[in-house]
Amino acid sequence: MTLPPLQDLLDEYEFLDGEDRYRLLIDLGRKLEPMPDAIKTDATKVRGCSASVWVYPTPQPDGRLHFLADSNAAITKGIVALVLAAVQDRPASEVAAMDIAAALAPFDLSRQLSANRTQGVPNMIALVKDTAERLAA
Repeated sequence: MTLPPLQDLLDEYEFLDGEDRYRLLIDLGRKLEPMPDAIKTDATKVRGCSASVWVYPTPQPDGRLHFLADSNAAITKGIVALVLAAVQDRPASEVAAMDIAAALAPFDLSRQLSANRTQGVPNMIALVKDTAERLAA
């Protein structure tokens, strides 16, 4: 199952409010590919998240970046999926140059969700960007 384009998600998100936005994020989290437990390790764990979050990059032979990710909390998993929707299967060089936080800004996650749900987002973005920069070099 593939993640919808970020713009499609935003179009839908803007029509919703409160609980329906939560549901959209939870449904989005369910669209993530299953992540094998064997790669849910300390090395793939995102620091600073209130829930457990794992992100594992799988560089493709053509230079695109594909991520596996998971979380033990449904809403957090949705936020993870939202971040990945911005970068999934794009060339590493494009992801490295991208302002992911700006791409997610219209979702105004900090206003929609409690601070402890969003505190790990910058760390996850940093992990994705660092991976992309390393692979694009």
